[in-house]
Amino acid sequence: MKLVVGYLATPGGADAVALGVRLARTIGAELEICVVMRAPSPLNQEYQEELVEQGEQWLADAVAAVPEGIAARTHVSFHESFADGICREAERLGAAGIVVGGAGGGLVGSFTLGSVVNELLHSAPVPVAVAPRGTRHSDVDRIRSITCAVGRRTGAGHLIDTAMRFSAAAHTPLRLVSLVTLDEYGPRGATSADALRRRAVEHASETLDETARASLPQGFPVTAVVAPGATVEAAAEQLEWHDGDLIMVGSSRLAAPRRLFLGSTAAKMLRVLQVPLVVVPSADTPA
Repeated sequence: MKLVVGYLATPGGADAVALGVRLARTIGAELEICVVMRAPSPLNQEYQEELVEQGEQWLADAVAAVPEGIAARTHVSFHESFADGICREAERLGAAGIVVGGAGGGLVGSFTLGSVVNELLHSAPVPVAVAPRGTRHSDVDRIRSITCAVGRRTGAGHLIDTAMRFSAAAHTPLRLVSLVTLDEYGPRGATSADALRRRAVEHASETLDETARASLPQGFPVTAVVAPGATVEAAAEQLEWHDGDLIMVGSSRLAAPRRLFLGSTAAKMLRVLQVPLVVVPSADTPA
C-alpha cells in the first residue's frame, strides 16, 4: 500500500510527514513524498532544472524526518495547481490515500486550512488525511483508535466499510459515533432533544449490529456511542479523545462519484478537533 504525502517546506509539511510516518507504521504502507512545483512560463529549461534541484533539497529534509524501517521515495513534478498535481501523483502511483498538513492560511482550531488543503478536500479521488498543527512535535508512533462519524445520509455505508477495513488492517479498536445536534432543526423545531437522542441511539445501535459486527471478525473491538450537543462543534467536543486517535468522515453528498467535497459537518468538526481527520470520497457510483 502507498500513501502520497503532499509536501511543502513549511511546518505544515513537517506535520504531513509525521502523520504519514504514523499511518505507514500502523498499516505497513510505503510513503511517496511529493513536491509539486509551478512550471515556469514561458518554459525555461535552465530555470526548471533549478526548481527541480530546489524541490529535491526540500525532499531531502523531508526524508531525513522518516525513521528507519519506513520505506519512503520522493518525487518532484510540475503543475499549475498543487492540489491537482498531488491528485495526479496519487493516481499515477496508485496511492491509497493522500496525507497533508493542515497548517496554512485561515485559522480553524488546531487546523489551519490554506487554499491547497481546501482544494484537495473538494477534489481528491482518494481519502485525504489532514494532520493538525503541531503533529510533528508528537511522540505518538502509531494510530491507537479509529473513530467513524456515521449518519443517515446516502454513502454512510461506504464510509463505514472504509473505516472497518482500515481498523482491521491497523488492528485498532473502531468507535462508531452518531452526532446529535439541535441546530439542524432550528430553535423552534418540533423534535425534542430527548427524541433526537433516542433516534441517534437507535441508529448507532442498528449500525453497530447490522453493519460492523456482521462484517468484522467475532470479538473485534467495536463500539457505538452518541455525542449530543447544541451544535456539531459542541457534540464533537463531548467525545473523549487521546493521542493517537484518528477520525474518519464521509464526503458531502454534493461530491461527484470517487471525489471529495468537504461537507459542513466535517468543516465544523475541524474547528474543535485535535486529532487527524480523514475525509473519504463518495463511492464509485451514486447510491
